Amino acid sequence: MKIELTQVSVKELIEGYKDSAEEGVVGYFGRLNIRPAFQREFIYQGKQRDDVIRTVNKGFPLNVMYWVKTEDGNFELLDGQQRTLSICKYCDNQFSLDEEKLEWFQVINTASLKLADQELRNAMYTGPWLTEAKKRFSKSGCLAWQLASKLINGNIDRQDYLERVLSWIADRDKTTIKGYMSEHQHDTNAVDLEQYFRNVISWVESLFKKTRSIMKGLDWGIFYNKYKDNKYDPDTMEKQIAKLLLDDDVTCKKGIYEYLLSGNEKFLNIRAFSESMKNEAYQRQNGICSICKKNFDLEDMEADHIIPWSQGGKTTSENCQMLCRPCNRYKSDK
Repeated sequence: MKIELTQVSVKELIEGYKDSAEEGVVGYFGRLNIRPAFQREFIYQGKQRDDVIRTVNKGFPLNVMYWVKTEDGNFELLDGQQRTLSICKYCDNQFSLDEEKLEWFQVINTASLKLADQELRNAMYTGPWLTEAKKRFSKSGCLAWQLASKLINGNIDRQDYLERVLSWIADRDKTTIKGYMSEHQHDTNAVDLEQYFRNVISWVESLFKKTRSIMKGLDWGIFYNKYKDNKYDPDTMEKQIAKLLLDDDVTCKKGIYEYLLSGNEKFLNIRAFSESMKNEAYQRQNGICSICKKNFDLEDMEADHIIPWSQGGKTTSENCQMLCRPCNRYKSDK
């Protein structure tokens, strides 16, 4: 086998580039079969694909790519398909380097109103999918505003609704907003995003009988992703909400909803014992931990509810006891 080193320019490589079910994938004036039967599908995504283009743009060498000459005088690509397709797809405007478009968009808008993050993302991922998504989540009176104006904060015209919903669905798919937009940029519709959004709002409405002002701005899509498979009783939830709203020990009223969904008291930010309450309890106990019965300095002890808050105990002097740190940690873990 004779191997000859030949230089081929990018311009020559992409001349006649086609990717179709009928004609296959060809380049180099239609003479190079980029995807022979033995070659795998294009798998470069994101960073790998972009790194190829950065390498070419900076004039750095790519590894040698091997072509095999066929009997008819044309060529088949033996090795280097991923690099070749990255170049061809880039030159065919099938993707762009995100930071290049972002830098350009920022430069031309520096003298005008500062762009929101989602407005910058929209500039990077234009296409039919974005057009359809904006109809539903970025227009006055659109679907998102009609269904969730009492649940979502922000200015719909500045893409706040779209950004919030994208953050939710990106969380569902274990990716980022950019990752989701990049994956769906060339979709012909935004059905997946719309259906997901409808599911979130329907779930919220089925659980909570009343829509209160403190519900606005909560991450309902994140809650949906975490808790949608759990079983809840809406009547019980409503009674608990009404009770918690009147509880002075609950200092984070917005946390009521995730508390009810998760059972974790940390979301309520239960009122802490004051320093005077701690000192009073310490003196009453003569510095002795209520559990291990050992003596400690005040700074080595922590305040604890004698009757747990979850069982109706309040953050009062009468309900305060001092525990040494190890005992309090152990009690909390239990």
